[in-house]
Amino acid sequence: MAFLKGKYRKSIILFWQLASVVIGGAVLYISAVYFNFFWLFGGMPDLKAIENPESQVASEILSADGQTLSKYFIENRTPVEFDQLSPNIVKALIATEDARFVKHSGIDPRSMFRVLKGVASSEQGTTGGGSTLTQQLAKNLFQTRSDKYKGALGDLPLIKTVIAKTKEWILSVRLERNYTKQEIMTMYLNTVSFGNNADGIKTASRTYFRKEPWNLNLTEAALLVGMLQNPSRYNPRVFKERALERRNVVMGQMVKYGFLTQEAFYVNKLKPLGLNFNIENHNTGPAPYFREVLRDWMKTWLAQYNQENGTEYDLYTDGLRIYTTIDSRMQDYAEQAAEQHMKDQQAKFFNHFKELKMNPWVVKGTNGGYVPDPNFERRAVKRSWRYRELKRSFGDDEEKIWAELRKPIKMKVFSWRGDRDTIMSPLDSIKYYNKFLRIGMVSMDPRNGDVKAWVGGINYKHFKYDQVYQGKRQPGSTFKPFVYCSAIDGNYVTPCETIMDHQVCIGDWCPRNSTGSFSGQMLTLRQALAKSVNSISAYLMSRVGPKKVVEYAHKLGITSPLPENDVTICLGTPDVSVYEMVNAYCTFANSGKHVDPRFVTRIEDKDGRLLAEFPPNEKEVISPSIAYQMLFVMRGAVEDPWGTAQRLRTQYKLADNNEIAAKTGTTSDYTDGWFMGVTPNLVTGVWVGGEDNHVHFTSMALGQGARIAMPAWGLYMQKVYADPDLAGNDRSPYRRDRFNKPDGMDVNIGCGGVKIDTINTYLRPKVTDDESILF
Repeated sequence: MAFLKGKYRKSIILFWQLASVVIGGAVLYISAVYFNFFWLFGGMPDLKAIENPESQVASEILSADGQTLSKYFIENRTPVEFDQLSPNIVKALIATEDARFVKHSGIDPRSMFRVLKGVASSEQGTTGGGSTLTQQLAKNLFQTRSDKYKGALGDLPLIKTVIAKTKEWILSVRLERNYTKQEIMTMYLNTVSFGNNADGIKTASRTYFRKEPWNLNLTEAALLVGMLQNPSRYNPRVFKERALERRNVVMGQMVKYGFLTQEAFYVNKLKPLGLNFNIENHNTGPAPYFREVLRDWMKTWLAQYNQENGTEYDLYTDGLRIYTTIDSRMQDYAEQAAEQHMKDQQAKFFNHFKELKMNPWVVKGTNGGYVPDPNFERRAVKRSWRYRELKRSFGDDEEKIWAELRKPIKMKVFSWRGDRDTIMSPLDSIKYYNKFLRIGMVSMDPRNGDVKAWVGGINYKHFKYDQVYQGKRQPGSTFKPFVYCSAIDGNYVTPCETIMDHQVCIGDWCPRNSTGSFSGQMLTLRQALAKSVNSISAYLMSRVGPKKVVEYAHKLGITSPLPENDVTICLGTPDVSVYEMVNAYCTFANSGKHVDPRFVTRIEDKDGRLLAEFPPNEKEVISPSIAYQMLFVMRGAVEDPWGTAQRLRTQYKLADNNEIAAKTGTTSDYTDGWFMGVTPNLVTGVWVGGEDNHVHFTSMALGQGARIAMPAWGLYMQKVYADPDLAGNDRSPYRRDRFNKPDGMDVNIGCGGVKIDTINTYLRPKVTDDESILF
């Protein structure tokens, strides 16, 4: 102990005593925090939480062709692996946030000293943070400053900060022991927020640049890393110059630490931000109407799955991967076709009523012409969400409600040229929105029931009501194939039998043709359906009866209740959805086998573990022979010169080397326009009309289904057939093709014979005087 002798002996002893006290005190303090002595310091995450850290992860909706359609989330976060990170991100992050990241063990005294020095010299903006990446991860991952981990001393201003910082140090060391540096960096980038509803690097890359994180270039990576210091302050959408300056600071740090050359820095600092901004929310992105239906379906499925399996999966936080049947390319084509067609129709609609000098809500007047609907305003208001809100505020005080409805306010409204700011009263906005025609369009693969495209309206942000699934309207003549099918399958008629077009009465009901007259011609079923002759449908109903028609409609795929004693259903009077109509038509294209609609194929958890699969579910409901005969009959609408859909052949050129079975539909007063198109591999239905039944064209030339609905189908199929991956060769899934003729079938297409096939021998039409079959 010779070194303790001399004049410094007392000082040395004092130093070691003080050092022992400090070290002992520090150990005691850290132990107290770690073990939460007397509940003063609050708890800490246990080993299980550290080994299996939890963060809210968005559930992804994936298309059949592997694209992300959208997400369900509270925090919009999708994790990535380290090998999915651009090297630019890694270098920028280390240079800016933690230059000694690979050297320290979670705590870096040199970094803390550097920050203190920077604060003293007013250079803290370029010195980086005092916390290591691991400490920041601990803070983000475990929310160490939240009430969950607050102890009795947690309300004392300075002390609570010191305690939280101590916990972060402890957790950092534990994280470093459990994870590699690559894993820590990846976890950090998956948990941080980049503002604008973008949590994690993958979502940020897509939000700001519409790129995947592995494709980020130098300037893009530097911008995102620079935002981490303060996402609001350096928001490139709002503060472009500030964000640009911060980006260049990051690249300067990369030069300082050897990740970037001075020459590259000079070149890149002059580049613009290069944003390609796309904020993710449910109002934007592909298939928003479909995603809302899927959301409800998933909630129902999860409730059942959790109950049966004792799990607690959450749609918004557990990172489920939902594999759908939607094809992102076909969805895009459907949305393009719908927009293109509806813009054109809306212009015609506005011009039509401009010429008539009236609003587009009309009723038939006493002279047979159209006059303004006097009850429309009150009916439309009471159907609106705004009226329901005011009803909750003012109860039954209608005077106050209507006074509020008439007050002009600032609002943003829809137009086909983009949203526009305006001032109008809620009452005027209700009337304004009712002037727009709506569309419902859905496309299914008849071989498996897969929904490939879904357009539920013209704009989800402004028109939330889904016209594919929620909306139910009269289908008009598109219902007739169910009548024809029941008659052919029941051996009441054959496709080749001729029936006179003349007035047919069933009781007091004597329907007219759309032309207002009867030709007196003898027509085959194909001719009658191609021309959509009402008298022939009435005749078939008189032979088959409504109960049998309802039976066939239901087994083919219609799920809505149908009246079994109403003969008028042969002209399409019951309300049905586009969704079920398309599914029913799929049965014809699928050789008589009905297949349930399917929009999810499988669901996985965030780790890729399979939770459920959903194979197609089909059942034969009519024979392949009957299905093929129905397709032959419906082909007349396109192939024959009198067909209501012949423009698909002559104008859209869709029938070249291709067979299309189709049916148009138009309801009374042109309220609803329908088109159902069937190809061997794809069935698509379109409905167009107003939200209110009294909003419609007033002429057959403008309001019929062949004009108001069919062009959307034609535009869509043109785009599908032009895609080489979808229809480019004989192996493409939605190529031009012919319907599959069943083996052993001997149909005389010329309709000159009496034998239909080797299975069903022709029977003469059943004639009966018993009217009980009708009711």
